[in-house]
Amino acid sequence: MPRFLLLILLLWSTIINAQNNAIAPGEKLVYTASYNMSGILTDIAQVTMETSNVKTSKATLLRLKCTAATYSKWDTFFKIRDLYESYVSPKTLTPYLYKRNINEGGYFKAMKYTYSHKTNIIKSVQTKKNNRIENKDFKFNLGSKDIVSTLYNIRLLNYESMSVGSKKTVTIIFDRKETKASITYLGKETINTAIGKKSCYKISLGSQSKILEGSSNNLLWLTADENKIIVYGKFKIPVGNGELKIKSASGLKN
Repeated sequence: MPRFLLLILLLWSTIINAQNNAIAPGEKLVYTASYNMSGILTDIAQVTMETSNVKTSKATLLRLKCTAATYSKWDTFFKIRDLYESYVSPKTLTPYLYKRNINEGGYFKAMKYTYSHKTNIIKSVQTKKNNRIENKDFKFNLGSKDIVSTLYNIRLLNYESMSVGSKKTVTIIFDRKETKASITYLGKETINTAIGKKSCYKISLGSQSKILEGSSNNLLWLTADENKIIVYGKFKIPVGNGELKIKSASGLKN
């Protein structure tokens, strides 16, 4: 059984600092995650993405919250309760704080990143079993982002200006390491979804890591409008393949 939210978020990573004209507080996107079990594509989990404003002593940040939970009938087989959060600039989606707390089949892990964009250093705190704490600072390159903030940044790309086949190099920070990936624009395609028939930007994704199996097997469809929400995804990993389908969308900016 794969770690669904991790895989989904790895698919949705890019490296940009464009102005945010697509995402506002109060947005909520709900998805069904399916996995191929014994040759049958089976719905096993719900993925939810939500945004909200958070005021600090210095500024108002946009909280990007992603959760994944298996449906109750699958909990006895492999229970997933994952939480990923990134606190970012509302204007550029530049991250300042990242939190990850996962519970997957009895495996627990908690991680916190605090960004310093002046020094390009992240202060990380990992909570392990028996509440053991591990502190570690590490450098990151300009434009590299955690999974959640890069997930939302993909929606800031100007796909209308791209030619079919054009590529972008991306960088993901995960488990204190940077991973290179690529996005290829494949053009427009109209598909039927739970929220209606949508004209979409279609992209494929590839990674230097072994998590994804070939760029042609990992595809995303984003609505070809100002919101650019992801409505459908297909992925293949070493242990199988699956899909992500949107169930509902509310609080959209445009």
